[in-house]
Amino acid sequence: MLKKLLFLTAIGISGAAFSQQNIKEKLGNYFDSLFVHHKVMGSFAFAENERPTFVKVIGFADVEKQQKANVNTQYRIGSISKTFTAVLVMKAVEEKKISLNQKLSEFYPEIPNASKITIENLLQHRTGIHNLTNEAEYWQYNTKPQTESSLVDIIKKYKSDFEPGSKHEYSNSNYILLGFILEKVYKKSYAELIKAKITKRLKLTLTEVGGKIDTSKDQAKSYQFTNGKYEVSNETDMSIPIGAGNIISTPRDLLEFILGLENGKLIKKENVDKMKNFIDNYGYGLVKVPFDKYSGFGHTGGIDNFRSALFYFPDLKTAVSFTTNQADMDTNEISIKMVETAIGKDFKMPSFKTLEIPEADLQKFVGNYASPDVPLKINIFIKDKKLMAQATGQGAFPLEATSETSFKFDMAGIVIDFYPAKKQFIIIQGGTKNTFTKE
Repeated sequence: MLKKLLFLTAIGISGAAFSQQNIKEKLGNYFDSLFVHHKVMGSFAFAENERPTFVKVIGFADVEKQQKANVNTQYRIGSISKTFTAVLVMKAVEEKKISLNQKLSEFYPEIPNASKITIENLLQHRTGIHNLTNEAEYWQYNTKPQTESSLVDIIKKYKSDFEPGSKHEYSNSNYILLGFILEKVYKKSYAELIKAKITKRLKLTLTEVGGKIDTSKDQAKSYQFTNGKYEVSNETDMSIPIGAGNIISTPRDLLEFILGLENGKLIKKENVDKMKNFIDNYGYGLVKVPFDKYSGFGHTGGIDNFRSALFYFPDLKTAVSFTTNQADMDTNEISIKMVETAIGKDFKMPSFKTLEIPEADLQKFVGNYASPDVPLKINIFIKDKKLMAQATGQGAFPLEATSETSFKFDMAGIVIDFYPAKKQFIIIQGGTKNTFTKE
């Protein structure tokens, strides 16, 4: 649930600029290629000068029924919901229902360190409250309905991770508590607050608190592509991520939301500015997002096998958003290509070609590798005639060959180039290169 996906790496913008319409067509072709190669299904949109200028939808809302997704298909947006919650909190501040320096102990004194934790600490993930989704037991109850009482009981049993206010550490528990606090101060459900104070004001007809997925209402299920077929994912019960990740929406609605927020249509401009009070790159339900020499803001989301992103770059007057219900690649690459296209820059179309290398030829890569610059080792081994990699304490992942000595793992944006004569490989991820040597 609610995975923390908060990155858009700063990159250099390169490539010859040509007709932006050509680049948009190329971006559309890029998404078609991703779908054909089972890399992604989803919906994508961006706006230039506050006007939507690109929309593309690929794949299915329901694979079993062969029900194609369309521009009105709703997807779970995961932690982008936190931005909505932060807006509601700032609205509650404006309406004098709550204050940023109010203590958590006024609502939940049983939470560890509640008397030291402020509403602002909750907004900025600076509480020390343990993230309930980090625990193995979470997967035992995440598909079952929960109540306020049961969730608070779960959150309060974990010890505090650090002294409140001392540092930033992302925790879904913070925003679950904010969701319940909003219900208490307004005496209304979180779903009612989203409708009354956000979606109704912006005329967002496809944004709401989600429930059990109903594909007959044009809501998408999420999937993983395994062994040549789509497998439907388990559904988190939406009673759990209240305030932290329980909203469903579309990229077009999300663009209207972030532009409406920026233009003061939801809360006062001074409070929008407060939301951008970034400490450790996190504000009030907003993440600071670098792109080349520019700086934007927004949030990303992940719940079940849904992935989403929503970014706005004021200097570029560009907003981008996507929602996916299957992704077998690093979706950060999608964000980068969308921003590049929106500002009229060409991008490099990836190659989806892979090679089948005989197992005997893979043997020369097998072994344990270490690097003086990285505090973990990587084991390269063969399983079911495929080359695999596994870092210390992490799960194994398959490597696809793009040449006799180069391999990739798209889901994490990893490229590994082997140099058998030197008994080394170079691993590249997010623009960072590290050399590992066989022990």
